[in-house]
Amino acid sequence: MKSLLLAATMLTAATAASAEAVKYDLDASHSQILFSYNHLGFSTTWGMFSGFEGEIMFDEADPSASSVSVSMPLASMFTGWEARFAHFMAEDFFNAQGDEIVSFTSTGIELTGETTANITGDLTLNGVTKSVVLDAVLNQAATNPMAQKPWLGFDATATVLRSDFGVGNFAPHVSDEVAIQISIEAGQAE
Repeated sequence: MKSLLLAATMLTAATAASAEAVKYDLDASHSQILFSYNHLGFSTTWGMFSGFEGEIMFDEADPSASSVSVSMPLASMFTGWEARFAHFMAEDFFNAQGDEIVSFTSTGIELTGETTANITGDLTLNGVTKSVVLDAVLNQAATNPMAQKPWLGFDATATVLRSDFGVGNFAPHVSDEVAIQISIEAGQAE
């Protein structure tokens, strides 16, 4: 079904008079970034970012020519426990002043299947920018029945090292590896 939807979308785009990227704004109410790490071998601890801003420039005729950019305040991190959040913002980790921004800007997209791609981009966290590859899946490209306009939905995963961004304290007891799960929706900009 997804393959048929993508093929129909591609066919429509290929027959359009001018094939170029179309802007989609992230739907903040249906976009989340989850992160998790191992705590002392006893548990997996989770955190989340939600309500963030971003845009996708989606080229239906050539998805590899698309792009994505996302940004969010570090202080919008949700850990589920105020003391953990305060510790993350303290000197042991981010030494945050309250205005720090986390951002991701794609630098390239490599299609790996009919609905999958590796999205390479620059992740900026804690004042450090590193290249990260997101393993992404296009869940759906269709008309949103509520908004009545073109809509996109993606899931993606990646793994980063805390130490690459200067927040590696307590590793390896608290894992240096942080698993990231992303699920976003975006509606065509008006």
